[in-house]
Amino acid sequence: MSHIKQNISLKPYNTFGIDVLAKHFVSVSNLEELNTVLALKEYPNKLILGGGSNMLLTKNQKALVIHINLKGISIVSEDDNFVFVKANAGENWHKFVLWSLNNNFGGIENLSLIPGNVGTAPIQNIGAYGVELKDTFVSCEGVSMETYQLKSFSKAACNFGYRSSIFKQQAKGKYIITSVTFKLSKRAHKLNINYGSIASQLETMQITSPTIQDVSNSVIHIRESKLPNPKEIGNSGSFFKNPIISKTHYNTLIENFPDIPSYTISNDEIKIPAGWLIEKSGFKGKRFGDYGVHKNQALVLVNYGNAKGSDILNLSKLIQKTVKRLFDISIEAEVNIL
Repeated sequence: MSHIKQNISLKPYNTFGIDVLAKHFVSVSNLEELNTVLALKEYPNKLILGGGSNMLLTKNQKALVIHINLKGISIVSEDDNFVFVKANAGENWHKFVLWSLNNNFGGIENLSLIPGNVGTAPIQNIGAYGVELKDTFVSCEGVSMETYQLKSFSKAACNFGYRSSIFKQQAKGKYIITSVTFKLSKRAHKLNINYGSIASQLETMQITSPTIQDVSNSVIHIRESKLPNPKEIGNSGSFFKNPIISKTHYNTLIENFPDIPSYTISNDEIKIPAGWLIEKSGFKGKRFGDYGVHKNQALVLVNYGNAKGSDILNLSKLIQKTVKRLFDISIEAEVNIL
C-alpha cells in the first residue's frame, strides 16, 4: 500500500498555489489502495484531493489528505457514429480532451483548457462556451466513503444543474468519483461555435469549415488571452458562478445599467455574467500586495506569489458585499473553501 507521509506541503497540489500543510498525506493509484486507505480507522477525517483546481485552502489540513491518482483511458464500446470512452479520475481534464481530439472524437472540444482532473469534472458539471459536461456524460463510478463499495451513477441520478450535481448536494462528501464514461461522436460532429467569441476567433484564423480541432484551438486561444496559466499565476479559474436573477430584477437593473449583458434562461430567469458585475464594481485588475483580481478577467482571483488562502477568501467576501450593495445580486463562490 502507498505510504502515508506526514506534514506535506499542498502547494504543488492546488492550482492557487497556496502553501498549507497536510498533517497526513497519501497518494492512491488504484481502487485497492483507495479502499485500504479509506478503511484506516486511525484517520477518522479524510479529505479527497483531485486536481486541486476548484479549491481554496485557507488553513493547514488535519485530516488525512487522499490524493486521487487513478490513471487510464479506455474505449468501452463503439459503433460507426459514436464511441463510449471511460477515463479514470486522476487523468488531467485537458489532456483527456487532447486525447479525444487526437482520436477525432467530438463533443468536449469546447471544454479545452479547463483546469483540474476528470474525477472532479462531474461534481460541478464543468462548462464553457455553450457546452457542459452533462452533454456527453453517460455515467460515473464512485466509491462510497462509508461502505467502500463501488457504485455507478447514471446521468439522471447525477441530477446535473448549472455548475451543480448530486455530488454538490445530497451526496456531497459521500462518494469519491473513480471514473467517468462519455459518449463522443466519431463523425458528423455537431459543432457549437455560437457562444462567446469562438466564431470571431475562427474568422480571425481564416477558418470557414471548422473541425473539432479548430474549435478546440479557438477556445484555447480565447482562454489563454483571458485567463492566467495556474503554473505562472496561482488561480482556480472562475471563482464565482454567474448569478441567475428574475426578469423583474433585470428590468429594474437595465434602467440604471443599459449595457448590462444577459442570457435568457427561461421566461422569468436571466443569467448575468458575474465578471461584468465585478468589473463594474471596480475590482478588475485590482492588486492587494500578493493577491488580487486578474487584469483580463474579473472572475479570476489570483495569487501572485505567497498569498494566504484567507487573503483571497477575504477579498472574495469584499467583492460579494460590493456587488450585493450596488446591484442587489448575491454572487456565489464556485470554488470549495477549505
